[in-house]
Amino acid sequence: MREIRSFHQAPPTLSNQYDDDALLRGYLKHALPPDVLAAIEPELREMGQIAVELAALAQETRVEEPRLVPWSPWGERIDHIELTQVWKKAEPIAAQHGVVAAAYDPRFGKHARVHQFALAYLYSPSSDTFACPLAMTDGAAKTLLRSGNQELIARAVPRLTSRDPATFWTSGQWMTESTGGSDVGLSETVAVNEDGQWRLYGRKWFTSAAASQMALTLGRPEGNPPGGHGLALFYVECRDEQGRLRNISLNRLKEKLGTKKLPTAELMLQGTPATLVTCETTGGVRGITPMLNVTRTWNAVTAVCSMRRGLALARDYAKRRFAFGAHLIDKPLHADTLAGLQAELEGAFHLTFQIVELLGKEEHGELTEDEAALLRLLTPIAKLTTGRQVVAVMAEVLEAFGGAGYVEDTGIPTLYRDAQVLSIWEGTTNVLSLDTLRALAREGGLQELLAAAKTWTDVKDPALAEAGQRARHAMGAAAKWVDVASKQGTDEAEAGARRFALTLGRAAELALLVKHADVALAAGDRRPRAAALRFAQTPIDQTAWMDREDAALLARG
Repeated sequence: MREIRSFHQAPPTLSNQYDDDALLRGYLKHALPPDVLAAIEPELREMGQIAVELAALAQETRVEEPRLVPWSPWGERIDHIELTQVWKKAEPIAAQHGVVAAAYDPRFGKHARVHQFALAYLYSPSSDTFACPLAMTDGAAKTLLRSGNQELIARAVPRLTSRDPATFWTSGQWMTESTGGSDVGLSETVAVNEDGQWRLYGRKWFTSAAASQMALTLGRPEGNPPGGHGLALFYVECRDEQGRLRNISLNRLKEKLGTKKLPTAELMLQGTPATLVTCETTGGVRGITPMLNVTRTWNAVTAVCSMRRGLALARDYAKRRFAFGAHLIDKPLHADTLAGLQAELEGAFHLTFQIVELLGKEEHGELTEDEAALLRLLTPIAKLTTGRQVVAVMAEVLEAFGGAGYVEDTGIPTLYRDAQVLSIWEGTTNVLSLDTLRALAREGGLQELLAAAKTWTDVKDPALAEAGQRARHAMGAAAKWVDVASKQGTDEAEAGARRFALTLGRAAELALLVKHADVALAAGDRRPRAAALRFAQTPIDQTAWMDREDAALLARG
């Protein structure tokens, strides 16, 4: 019998995700004082190894999904959610290692957010999307602290920021109803004051992390006018001391394109006890602003670390895969493809961590007025820009594996599907683009960004200086565009808002790449310079006008 020769391709593997990440380590070296970096680096290295182990478990249990158990064996309605093995392991890891708590640790002052989000960046891609409830938990802690409600602060914040898995809580964020997600002013949930106790009645159509102990949600007190101003912000504890849901029914878990490990529920509030977060019975949409700023930052960090995880696997695979006489990493075209994806990752990383730095300064009273304007402007821009980048990058990552990337067992399709939600969560690209225009009209920020970009790109290296000039030129074109659009009318401004916002996002990324490359060059590191120059070759200025009648013809097919 003739022996059948069989080739087996070695799969990609992960090494310690901190030690393996030159981008993260290079950034932290320049962003943090040496004593702070020395203090947190052991934690980051430990999390880098935990990420490898958790990723292996996630791959082993790839087919597991959360399951809703509506009834007990004896006919009692329990609405229990059976979670995956990774979720059961990921939650105590997050608590013990301070993936939320580090942000509220006073040891490192304004650097606390960099510490926290560096941990989250390493942890999130291996967590089966447990980063989602952590984002909402962080947002809830920030919102309650800003509310001034001392009773709720004392009750919830120590649990939301606990490092003890036995006392740690996560929080939900119940905003989306079937009337719409981003337009929360259409919310139909009614709040009724019954004998001094607020109770909520309504259906929440899309509630991520439905297994959380508490939630912040919007409801309309009886008699309040329609629209966003008529909503109030409420605090809900989901279960009583016996573990029973408090007048809440889970209709079903959603079947989604991705984030399948995340128990996203449709639920009914049937007289659910609730507490006003502030004494106000209106203005709830304004009350969630601190939460949105935090969760949008989490969204951007998740987009960045998802790109990083995909590239780590694609790069390792390229070193193992031998075809056409060489390893893929040594094939000029494949290497060029990976280089372009790495440049996208690095641009997204530096914009996102610029927000992280500003958020840390804001929370410790060290933000200047100009920096405050930058934070307001760049937070939605970073979220929407990175949300588009991760979808494009992960599509290329999947293709980099060839047919193996299209096979479910490899786990690569999961990375691709999960990325799709990051341009939707916390506001779609279009919604955030319009938010950016409204923020500019109310509070400005564009001139502060132009001034910051000039500082970021004040470098001596000729090639970097040219790249910086391109970034400033694109920002200048965006400034001219918004000026002209505002004079032409609301419709013209709205039609180009997405291209305007993406221009600012990509231009800011390029300017920050130039800044970091200049610092790295002074330390003898040329790799960031290569990233900046490669990114400078991509489309930056997207503000070209399009005739609205032509656009309407195309939109209608």
